[in-house]
Amino acid sequence: MPMPDAPSPRLDARPLYRQVEDILIGRIVGGEWPPGHLLPAEPDLAAELGVSQGTVRKALAGLERRHLIDRRQGRGTTVARHTSETARFTFFRVRDLSGRAVVSRITVLSCTPGEAEEWEAKALGLPAGAPVIRLRRIRQLDGSPRIFERCCLSAAIFPGFALLPGDLPTELYVLFQRSHGVTVARAEEELSAAPADAETAEALGKPVGTPLLMVQRIAYDVADRPVEVRLSMIDTERHRYAVRLD
Repeated sequence: MPMPDAPSPRLDARPLYRQVEDILIGRIVGGEWPPGHLLPAEPDLAAELGVSQGTVRKALAGLERRHLIDRRQGRGTTVARHTSETARFTFFRVRDLSGRAVVSRITVLSCTPGEAEEWEAKALGLPAGAPVIRLRRIRQLDGSPRIFERCCLSAAIFPGFALLPGDLPTELYVLFQRSHGVTVARAEEELSAAPADAETAEALGKPVGTPLLMVQRIAYDVADRPVEVRLSMIDTERHRYAVRLD
């Protein structure tokens, strides 16, 4: 007869698979399991944590849904490693008018230190005036500037982060993981219409006041810390912002 799950001293009163998820996330956050690390086999994890293999499998399924691990038949389970392709697939939702995904060319205009404004501090959970890093970027789609982005990062989470103006060969979240060990796991976004201000109009080659789609994003890492707030101003003349609801 199969043995029932026996709670480990490290576990509490919540559903066991949720507790196992938190334990595994803790190992990722703490650096014990870095990106690309091969996780122990399900039976070994189950024995270590004092739960059934089914509970471990359910916890791993939760991590996979959150894009924290990669599970491949015959290769085992590894901690997810961001690539430009996976970052675009997960976090870049702009499509052409036929609904196809598009590839953008990213140009960094500036990367400068500063002090958090009130809205930035609120989004990042920082005190007003806390040190931040601000980026200004343009995304070219089909050879034309279509998206102007203002990104703000907590300097405490990204000490020494710097980018030179020019083309960026990879997605920003890949750099977060490679340079500072910060893995973006999810993002919350709000969409609204907004006219192009002078800076945006110059960046996109549009008249001031041109109607644009504004997307405000707060990105969270695997520890559920807000690590970036971003305002994207999108020219939707030839593109759309697509969201899939499952």
